[in-house]
Amino acid sequence: MFRKLTGGIALAAVLLAAGAANAQSFSAERISNDIRTISADEYQGRYPGTEGERMVLAFLQAQYEAMGLQPGGPNGQWLQPVELKRYTPVAGGTASWTGPDGQSHALTVGTDITLRAATNDGRASIRNAGVVFAGYGITAPERNWDDYGSLDVRGKVVVVIAGEPDGPVFNGDYATNYQSGAYKADEAFRRGAVGVITLIAAPASSPQWQGLTRGANRTRTLTPGAADLEFSGAINHDVAGAMASAAGLGMDSFANTASGTFKAVALNGVTLSLDISETIDTLVTHNLLAKIPGTEHPDETIIYSAHWDHVGGADQHPGVTGDNIWNGAWDNASGTIGVLEMARQLSAAPRPKRTIVFAHMAAEEMGLLGAYGYAANPVYPLETTVADINIDMLPLSGSTRDIPIFGKGQNDLEDRLEALAAPLGRYVSDDNQPEQGFYYRSDHFPFARMGVPAIMPWHGWDWVEGGREAGEAAWRARFAADYHKPSDEWSADWDLTSAVENLTLLYHLGLDLANSSDWPQWKPTSEFAQVRARSDNARQ
Repeated sequence: MFRKLTGGIALAAVLLAAGAANAQSFSAERISNDIRTISADEYQGRYPGTEGERMVLAFLQAQYEAMGLQPGGPNGQWLQPVELKRYTPVAGGTASWTGPDGQSHALTVGTDITLRAATNDGRASIRNAGVVFAGYGITAPERNWDDYGSLDVRGKVVVVIAGEPDGPVFNGDYATNYQSGAYKADEAFRRGAVGVITLIAAPASSPQWQGLTRGANRTRTLTPGAADLEFSGAINHDVAGAMASAAGLGMDSFANTASGTFKAVALNGVTLSLDISETIDTLVTHNLLAKIPGTEHPDETIIYSAHWDHVGGADQHPGVTGDNIWNGAWDNASGTIGVLEMARQLSAAPRPKRTIVFAHMAAEEMGLLGAYGYAANPVYPLETTVADINIDMLPLSGSTRDIPIFGKGQNDLEDRLEALAAPLGRYVSDDNQPEQGFYYRSDHFPFARMGVPAIMPWHGWDWVEGGREAGEAAWRARFAADYHKPSDEWSADWDLTSAVENLTLLYHLGLDLANSSDWPQWKPTSEFAQVRARSDNARQ
């Protein structure tokens, strides 16, 4: 049995409302000064593998040493190396498909089909692999949805439609993880497939397909922990139609893929062969981790995370005139310092029962790669990681009534946060921007993907002074002006009132978990509940 809720949430809420926040003192001035330090020009935009990385990690380590915290990385070190492999296709790749009549049909790589080697050695050689069409490639038991059905895809190539079905069966305006190519690759790999091909429902002459092929040969960085398929790729409607026809199937055979009744179909007699290779170069970057060891359950871990990197300077943006340093003060020097300040406050509290880790992730701007690297090689078992509380871009405003979070409805961390906020006249809301897909765009997501309950608060729009209209207008103006632009620089006039208020709530959220024996849970409709359930025995 899971450990039961101890009542700590309700108690913490009462204490917080009664003024227990005075037990710690988040300093807006100190937060501001530290953001100014690590977003200065000499930090060069904190790009991984540069002097800017060395400087920011040295700064953080010195701060943690001054607090008396322990190194939290592997083997008692501060740093966790993250090896990033960058792949560039080699010209001359070949591909063909064969129909039931034995006739081979050549496919021009980069024109008829796009292909990327997905294995660590940068090579893929497939001979006469069977082909299966699996609809959207989704298995979602909590939604009574299974595109694969009983079809065995071991050793086969799985063709899937991009995205996910529209409508209430999934999340409506808010996309789920099921729409992502990474999920579809994971599911296919779990079932034994050798590769995944995405079907682009457009002809070869379409702008959509032409645009895709233009970017097919770019250098890409492989996500640590990605499904170890032999290859991935895409085909257009014309190629798919020819293959289906050869198998005796019309494209109308696939018309009911969004109905919930569709099951995967083998393209009987159709096989695919290919040979491709890519060159590999490697960039090594680093996560930095500090910890407060737990007194009773040190193997149970709460993680506060933020990414230290940004997008660099002149070396990463050649040809830019004028200001050529992307300082990243808001994104994400602010979150980095938020976690540092969190550690400062928690280190002053009595040591908790569970371990608290402060994780500064690398290469978020390259695709959450430091967090994916941690999730693929965790220092602390993910099965007994209680929660991840992620901080990316502190709010820069006066007090707000709302605390928007990414992924509202995913797990009960939001209910715990609501219990802390309600006595203060505040409430938890969604992020208001479903088109952004925010839940899948910051360092909490690699944890969620592996089943760890994760939460990330965002910027409130419901200002105490001025209401929602003023708050939304101000946020949209700042985001448009500064997000991923050289203008994202520290300013003495930043209002960190809301940041301090949110950090205070996150302090109590994490500390309550660290002193309880409770395990936050995914909600029944979450796509991550089934992942967490696979490790239930570890949390008994």
